Parts: sequence; C-alpha cells; structure tokens
Amino acid sequence: MTPKQRYEAMLKGQPYDIVPRTPILMRLAAEQIGAEYIEFTRNHKVMVKSQIFCAEKFGIDQLSVISGSYGETQGYGGEISYRPLGPYVSHLPLGDTTDLSTLRNPDPFTTPLLIDRLDAIREYRRLTGDNYSVCGWIEGPAAQSADMRGIEQFLMDLIEEQEFCAECMDLVTDKAIIFAKAQCDAGADTIGVGDAIASQISLRTYKKLVFPREKRLFDAIKALGCYTKLHICGNITHLLPAIAGLDVDIIDIDHMVDIKKVREILGQRVTITGNIDPVLVMTSNPETIEQAMRETYTAVGAPYLLNAGCEVPPGTPDDNLKALCLEITI
Repeated sequence: MTPKQRYEAMLKGQPYDIVPRTPILMRLAAEQIGAEYIEFTRNHKVMVKSQIFCAEKFGIDQLSVISGSYGETQGYGGEISYRPLGPYVSHLPLGDTTDLSTLRNPDPFTTPLLIDRLDAIREYRRLTGDNYSVCGWIEGPAAQSADMRGIEQFLMDLIEEQEFCAECMDLVTDKAIIFAKAQCDAGADTIGVGDAIASQISLRTYKKLVFPREKRLFDAIKALGCYTKLHICGNITHLLPAIAGLDVDIIDIDHMVDIKKVREILGQRVTITGNIDPVLVMTSNPETIEQAMRETYTAVGAPYLLNAGCEVPPGTPDDNLKALCLEITI
C-alpha cells in the first residue's frame, strides 16, 4: 500500500497492512536536514525538503504544513519577528483594542506566510504525486483569537467580554474556512485545526463559546471533501463530552489524557492518534518507546494513527523516532 492508501484505509475502516505513522515534526524535521527552524517556518522549500526527507527515512505516511501558529496572525495585521527559537508576534493585532474593524483581511493569496503554506502543499503534490497524505493546517477559533489578543487577555475576555469573544471567534471562523478551502484546492486531503488554548477553558465556557465555532468550522471543511483533525494540546479530559459532538475524523490526544476514556466517549467513528509523551520519545530508548506504542495501540485499538502526544522534540535520537514509527501489523 502507498502511505496515503494506508492512511485512508484506517480512516475508512478498510483493511490496511500496518498502522499509519503520522508524528508531528517541525524543529526536528529542520534539524534532520541541517536547516534552521526559522527557515522551516517561512520558506516552503525548506519545509518540503525536510518533511519528505523524514517521511522517507523514518517511514512516515503523511506530509504536513504545520510550522507555527502565526501565519494567519500576520494576515490580520500582526507583526512577526524572528529569533533562533522561532517566530513570535512582536505586535498583537488586538493587543490594545477590541475593535475588530482594525484588523486586516487575512487573504491566503496575499499574506506571505499563508502563500508559503499553499506553495508547500503544491510542492508536496508536484514531488510526490498522490503517494502521501498531505495535511493542511489552520488555527482554531479560540487559538487564533488568543494569538491576536494575547493569551492572558483572551482568557480574561472569556470571563469579562464574552460578546467580544463570540464576535472575534465568528470572524476568525469565517476566515479560517476560506483558508481551509485554499489548502484543499492546493492539494491537501486533510485539514488539521489547532485550538490548543481550549484545554485551559472550562467545559461550560467551551460549550457556550468555542464549540459552536469549532463545529461550524469542521462542518465546512468536511463539506469541502477533506478529512478533519482536531489538535488541542494538554489535558482535554473535561472537554471530551462536548468534543464528542464535533464531526471530526481524527483527534490528537496528549499524554496526560486516559486514552481508554477517549475511546469510550468518542467511540469507533473517530480515529485517535498520539498519547505517547514526547519527552519519553526524546529521552528514553527504542525498546521503551516500542513497548509504549504497542501498549497504546492494544489499549485503544483501531482506528488509530501512531504519533506522540504532540510535536516530537528536536534532539530526539534517530533510533527513538524509528521506534515511534515502528511497523505494527494486525
């Protein structure tokens, strides 16, 4: 089977040869080809070269354009600066105002970092054809709002300025759908949605303010014909009853969440991925990682994609990543 055939077979509940491998690689991918992470985030040629290199070297079934969370923020008027550890927002578009009319339009065809992401998807398809799954990426409604407002201020707004939060997340969702379509049109078969800040929100607030926007976003992506993936770092155990109402194909699960509970609540319709501590992957040994992977797969069962709980850290030994991407047959 090709990597994409294996990936789609798992999602569709069809026969597959080995469990697909979809680790999140960013800094480590750049490291593998001797490139700087800064260039990985803003130069699609570096991203594409590093991702394809890692896919071939470690046996990975999906190529991704996840590279950081600030491309869309740039489109809204944020100023992106760079330091050795990576990009950061040196000017928040909503840092000192709740006036949404001050925002620019994050057009995926005129915003430099968004253009670069579309170029990466096209380059993946040009170089690898339909051999690999290609995962596009957008920020979720809560995460993107926090990227523009500042994390602490956004969390305060969820308590004190709920009307503003709702309006901001509505706008963000509208624009995210446009960017998702552009990525699907460029050749992505899956769209990942990163909404990490949601893990810090109560179930009540999530259900009231975040869930309706996430649901509208995922429903729109599904209507485009792409698979959907939800990524929320951290402990989302308290959110699982609400997340069960989202029509997502894949969900990333961080290491502090009981994966058996995830399967119990979400059922067999959702493909679960992750749950291995990224620090374990970086600091332990291949035997320990392989045992953890096999135990996780035994506990959760199909549909499942091999992955760490979040990004595999830079400095992870090759043999450890190979162990994370081991071939598990049914």
